[in-house]
Amino acid sequence: MATVKELKATVRPKSGKGAARAERRAGRVPGVIYGNNLPPTSISVDDAELRLRIQAGRFLTTIYDIDLEGKKHRVIPRDFHLDPVRDFPIHVDFMRLGEGATIRVSVPLHVVNGETSPGVKRGGTVNVVTHTIDVECSVDNIPQYIEADAGTLEISHSLHLSDIKLPAGVKSLSREDATLVTIVPPSGYAEEIKAAAAAAAGGAAPAAGAAPAAGAAAPAAGAAPAAGAKAPAAGAKAPAAAKAPAGGDKKK
Repeated sequence: MATVKELKATVRPKSGKGAARAERRAGRVPGVIYGNNLPPTSISVDDAELRLRIQAGRFLTTIYDIDLEGKKHRVIPRDFHLDPVRDFPIHVDFMRLGEGATIRVSVPLHVVNGETSPGVKRGGTVNVVTHTIDVECSVDNIPQYIEADAGTLEISHSLHLSDIKLPAGVKSLSREDATLVTIVPPSGYAEEIKAAAAAAAGGAAPAAGAAPAAGAAAPAAGAAPAAGAKAPAAGAKAPAAAKAPAGGDKKK
């Protein structure tokens, strides 16, 4: 069950831009509570307290009980606006929650074991692609976060929404093939892969018809003639030995 927190607020008797500016000058943030088939109620919240709640994180997925004139309103923040220059809250919206109601919220994604993954150990970097996941669940079953385990990812591998298990009673509104986290290769990784492939190819056996390797023995003297040379015809006489001149021959 989701944790319910208390938040102090007061009813704002007047609405409009002038009344909102007066609340801000008094150190309070104007807001409104709406929904659950009831008319909207204008309220104001202490500026310092609201800043702390926003800065603490998970503000838009936390359920609050707001006490207004002795009556508690169970709400969830739906939106807040910040000053574009000074970055402090200037307005906040809350939605009433009926008992057993179903709500759509964006839940933060927590990536775990990324630093111990094989890809990171080889020099890769964890890249979180999706920081929140849109889900539908009951107001009493809003998860604080959804966990994604990246402990088995290699370089250039990714974790998708279909690879993780959602809490019971929580339905995802995002695509099943949505990429959550990936391991980015280090600088120069592609060149290293090419160099390794070239080195592996260089160690392969020589192709047919390639020249003999250096140091190969030369054919021995008197070796049989190469294939294709014609052999002497069968029965052919060996060449006669040359006769020496007769000893009785006289010079003329």
